[in-house]
Amino acid sequence: MKDLQPLSSLSDIFGPVIVRYSRAEALLEGVLVDAGPLATEAGFQWPVALTRAVWEDCVVWYATDDERQVCQHATGRLWDLLYRAVTAIRSNACGGNQLNFGVYRIPRDGVSTTPDEVTLKLILGPGDQGEPVITILQPGED
Repeated sequence: MKDLQPLSSLSDIFGPVIVRYSRAEALLEGVLVDAGPLATEAGFQWPVALTRAVWEDCVVWYATDDERQVCQHATGRLWDLLYRAVTAIRSNACGGNQLNFGVYRIPRDGVSTTPDEVTLKLILGPGDQGEPVITILQPGED
């Protein structure tokens, strides 16, 4: 029987890294959007970023949207999202590094005037240097 040797690194299991894409690159390219200082005001202790899909669906609001739908502001929409995320974290008794939460937002469809609830996913994970960071995604995003 062949002796089993201990594995010395993850590359022993998975092989060499094919592509490395850092969080900093994702932020620079706009794949992730930094929630900025508003995240700290809402109660987050670590950097928070939203995927572009979450940003477009739940935060973005233009003056033309005010004219067609109802008057809102992107900063207020971001605040609502961050506040709901912090509230979900504080009320979560299960622990873990992932959490689903709901937020109400008016869809940018040119006609809606009442909010719909959407489910988002919050992940606590390591940043580029191993530091804790938070990413908010749509449930189907990885």
